[in-house]
Amino acid sequence: MKKLLIICFILMANQNFAQLKTHTFEEAEKLSIENPKPFVIFIHTSWCKYCKMMQNSTFKNEETIKQLNENFYFVSFDAEAKNDITFNNRIFKYKPKGNNSGIHELAESLAEKDGTVSYPTLMILNSNYIIEMQIQSFINPKELLEILLEIIDKE
Repeated sequence: MKKLLIICFILMANQNFAQLKTHTFEEAEKLSIENPKPFVIFIHTSWCKYCKMMQNSTFKNEETIKQLNENFYFVSFDAEAKNDITFNNRIFKYKPKGNNSGIHELAESLAEKDGTVSYPTLMILNSNYIIEMQIQSFINPKELLEILLEIIDKE
């Protein structure tokens, strides 16, 4: 009985923590047909320390999570993913560049700025898939929240 109460308490406690709803490109595109919203796309890699810092701070902030969940489709995208992705009526593929390295065409298409791709990159696309904002650096929770609220006010 005591173990059951502890398990129930743990499950109820976890419900109080906000969870960020993450979508694939395909899911977000389908959802946006019925309910158009801007996309927030977080382009990262597994080896990028600033990407990890954003994942563990910026995207754990409760107010940021609330705004992302309510007003945007959030896509977390590994720029080195090897699977094909269909988005905006086009198929994007992984492009190998050497021994165990490469970049996904979609990451390159979205994150390239002045001929280079930097990590992390945060993209905001409007509901028509037009780039509203591209930021190639670490963003803390306060900065991201200000950006999100600015985008919401424009909509």
